[in-house]
Amino acid sequence: MTMKLQLGTALALGLLAQAATAGDITGTIKLNGTAPAELPITLDPACGKLHAAGSKHTTQHYLVGAAGGLANVVVYLKGQAGKSTGASASPLVLDQANCFYSPQIAAVQTGQKIAARNSDAMMHNVHPTPKPGTANKETNKAQMPKSPDLDFVFPAEEMHLRFKCDIHPWMFAWVSVFDHPFFAVTDKDGKFTIKGVPAGKYTLVANHRKANGGADLTKDVEVTDSGAMVELALEAK
Repeated sequence: MTMKLQLGTALALGLLAQAATAGDITGTIKLNGTAPAELPITLDPACGKLHAAGSKHTTQHYLVGAAGGLANVVVYLKGQAGKSTGASASPLVLDQANCFYSPQIAAVQTGQKIAARNSDAMMHNVHPTPKPGTANKETNKAQMPKSPDLDFVFPAEEMHLRFKCDIHPWMFAWVSVFDHPFFAVTDKDGKFTIKGVPAGKYTLVANHRKANGGADLTKDVEVTDSGAMVELALEAK
């Protein structure tokens, strides 16, 4: 009994030690240079009525905060595939409101539910278009006004999997799919947090659809039980 108790205690202590050696990666992604001008968007009359008279609409590729932080950068750890907890993760709600997708940039795990919602009083269609050659399948589903959510789950990793509405051709969202939970999307100030990363050395990747020419920016980071802090800058091009 004493030996079993000692082994059990040692195992418990080992698990506690493992849990204690995880930290958060926090940081900021900034934009170097001047963001290119956004392109104008012309809404159809029905969608135009959902906005104030005279409202001007543009693409939202570059959203830069007052201190230069860049929103909508997907930040993740490279080489972590096969660790998905997506089946038990909360769904990502991809809302169609006022004839725009919200959020326009998001990320999920493989096996995690994406709930496409129609908050508008008009029909949309939800049309994810994965890149050819992946295990992710293209579908196209009509969604009536304020009808139940349409659920989507993707089994394979893919950066910026596009959702679109064929009825309203300016409506897009891009959802990156990872086979692990170690990712984040920068907020309006360019800040991000990747939670609960086990202690160790990693390659951090930052990717924006437009900045840096769409190319990855990488940085080696070491995570301790107190976490790690990262600051990076992408080029406006």
